[in-house]
Amino acid sequence: MSDPIQPAPGAVAKGPGVKSTGADDPGRAFHCHDHGHCTTEALGRAEALAAARGLRMTPVRRRTLEILLEQHRAMGAYEVLDRLAEDGFGKQPPVAYRALEFLVEQGFAHRIRRLNAFAACAHPGEAHRPVFLICTGCNAIAEAPGARVSEALKLAARDVDFAIDRASVEAVGLCPACQSAAPEIRA
Repeated sequence: MSDPIQPAPGAVAKGPGVKSTGADDPGRAFHCHDHGHCTTEALGRAEALAAARGLRMTPVRRRTLEILLEQHRAMGAYEVLDRLAEDGFGKQPPVAYRALEFLVEQGFAHRIRRLNAFAACAHPGEAHRPVFLICTGCNAIAEAPGARVSEALKLAARDVDFAIDRASVEAVGLCPACQSAAPEIRA
């Protein structure tokens, strides 16, 4: 089993010449921004990476990624399947699951285990260890840098001779808009 704390296959470290797709502003998902631009940029990057890896971005894979990119929130496989069916891709669950599996394996999407759902990767192809910030009010998800959290987790595991197979950090709370809408919920 692969160690999900490690970067996605084929990921590159961010550095000179590597264009960011928004990882520098993880809270962007919680604020107004040019969503069309971030969607176009992430889709283009994923398609270029798939081509560079010799993989096909089939119409159903591409449409699945577009669906995930349409909003900064996680979507269940059956919600994705319903959207794919509306677009004529069929109503059989394997249609969605195969496309989602491909996107996750290639680092173009993430599985949000707490929600049993999937979200588009904010910066496909970049080496990263995200922490997912999940708003319980509006279901928005932000992908924040998690390298320090991952290192702390590795150290804690090492201290007790524990071998991590898989790790995912998912924090739930309220985004700025939901905090403003319901200040009485804040602690």
